[in-house]
Amino acid sequence: MEDNKVLNYINNVLQNMPADWLNLTTHRLDIYDEELAKTQFLGQFEILFNTNNSRSSALNELPTAFDYIRLGHPLSCVLEWVIANLNSINSENVISFSSRTIPVMAVLRKNLLDNKNTQILYSGELPDFFDAQILRQVYGYTFDLKKITHTKEISEFDGSTILITEQDDVCNFDLTPNIDFFINIHVDLGSVLLVNGEQNESYVSEIQHVRRRETIAMTPANTLIALKYALQKTSSDDKTANRETNKNQVLNSIKNITGTDIKALVGSSGLSMQYAIVMGLIHDAQEKHKGKAIKIIVPPNCYGGTNDQARRVAACIDTIEVMDLPVDGGKDMVQSIDTVLKEIAEEDAIPYIIAEIPTNPRVEVPDLQKLKEVLSKERKTKNGEIAIDPVFILDQTFCPNVHFLGEDEILSSVRTIAYVSGSKFPSGGKCTAGYCVSNKKSEDLMHKIALHLRLCDNEATNLQMELLAEQLPSMLQRIDGAYKNTREFVNFINDNLPEAKINFVSDELANKGFTPSVFSLDLPTKGNTEEEKESYKRALNLTLINLMIKEIPNESKFCVSYGQLKGCYWTIPATSTQGTTKEGDKDYIVRVALSPNLDLELHKKVFLDFIEKM
Repeated sequence: MEDNKVLNYINNVLQNMPADWLNLTTHRLDIYDEELAKTQFLGQFEILFNTNNSRSSALNELPTAFDYIRLGHPLSCVLEWVIANLNSINSENVISFSSRTIPVMAVLRKNLLDNKNTQILYSGELPDFFDAQILRQVYGYTFDLKKITHTKEISEFDGSTILITEQDDVCNFDLTPNIDFFINIHVDLGSVLLVNGEQNESYVSEIQHVRRRETIAMTPANTLIALKYALQKTSSDDKTANRETNKNQVLNSIKNITGTDIKALVGSSGLSMQYAIVMGLIHDAQEKHKGKAIKIIVPPNCYGGTNDQARRVAACIDTIEVMDLPVDGGKDMVQSIDTVLKEIAEEDAIPYIIAEIPTNPRVEVPDLQKLKEVLSKERKTKNGEIAIDPVFILDQTFCPNVHFLGEDEILSSVRTIAYVSGSKFPSGGKCTAGYCVSNKKSEDLMHKIALHLRLCDNEATNLQMELLAEQLPSMLQRIDGAYKNTREFVNFINDNLPEAKINFVSDELANKGFTPSVFSLDLPTKGNTEEEKESYKRALNLTLINLMIKEIPNESKFCVSYGQLKGCYWTIPATSTQGTTKEGDKDYIVRVALSPNLDLELHKKVFLDFIEKM
């Protein structure tokens, strides 16, 4: 009876749900408390369920769930809540994935760090990309793999037991106590992991963190299909027939945008793509330079996901170490790279550099000729041998229109991989898919990156590919329009609040093609001590952002977003993109991102109101 109540309610919810649940990467940015996130959404959703309220107006007032759709979104939360209710467990113990491999890897990762045994059981067939040898050799995971025909065959095991089952209804679980982790996989939709038993609840946050950093949750469109199947037991129309057409359009667009002929790869998110890049390079290094140390060089104040992911990889593999690369706020990227590469060369180690150009959040661009020279410089080990040359992993999300990699371009002669977060300009905020490209000098590395993108089942979904095919052709035009709005707003602030410090590209850099639509704003402050000045400035940051959102709620949002089709996005990097960054490296400034479509005059007017109230 209770099951029918849940399913009937969900049926009504799906009929009345806000369109944003399905069509936006983030719903209700104006109602977002990061510390509460999913619990806040589900807490209020539970109240609606208990009062049988599924009205559209009530659903629309539910707060944001998680961030973007990497870690979760309204529909993934609803799916997990339904499965939890049908199985009388905590909803936190149910975690959906766009990937079919990553939930297995999430358990393996924790057991590696805890030195705990794992057995993986499966019925039917595993996906053909599930490569046990690579999981053991490259990722360092240890496990037993066994095919079974019935759960009665499962005996007691000293460690964790994972059961993988492929089925049409990913919501259907047959719980038994001798299985710790149930993973239902679907060939098109992804997977759902159920954490079974109180003894395994310590895994929940670790598994969710893997979803946040190395993959994404099951996408809204696929989650909706899974929920409808649970209700109606019928499959929706399969759109895979269009995938190749859309993929070809996407790859051609990327080729035209980047100016490189090397075939691009498209992942389910920017971090999914970055994970494949890093693991592909590690795999390559293990084969070509067996036993040598690997150094991943990362700016300490860069985007938190990049910083955190690199450290998470290093935590699992003894031969890998993360090194800091100061690039912002008075630190010169070129000089920092020269210093760190000299140190790595002396150790005869393998250098992989991850950096953003322009930098985030200070929007700085290094001297590119000097950057090329320092990356190309031949260095010697302490034994006098030629050191291994670096691979430069370039995050060019801020300026995906700049040609770094084509023939005769500035980084064409340096081993370089460039990637872009797709939730920004490529899709205009319609999906999270990201892509990576290389120059000819790095073409051989793309094969390993492609292998790991597929192994992790982190390739872009059919709908993501469709959205990119629709949006990429207009990307350069949107970048140009957004830059013009940003330049005008920056000039306006400079004229009316000259004592503020603005970080933005110079006209000279813009003329060279660096036309981002984001800038950082260091507001003027006051106080008798440094602590008072910092405290005043931090409060002033929030005053400005809150005023913008209050006065222009349809356009101004409190979010890290960038490259959207419309609106203006405000954030404080220290409390958003730099969430996992060390406190001393955080930037308590305002970061502003403008789109090509917004009421700029109204934003100017509200900013003047802010100045008058300072």
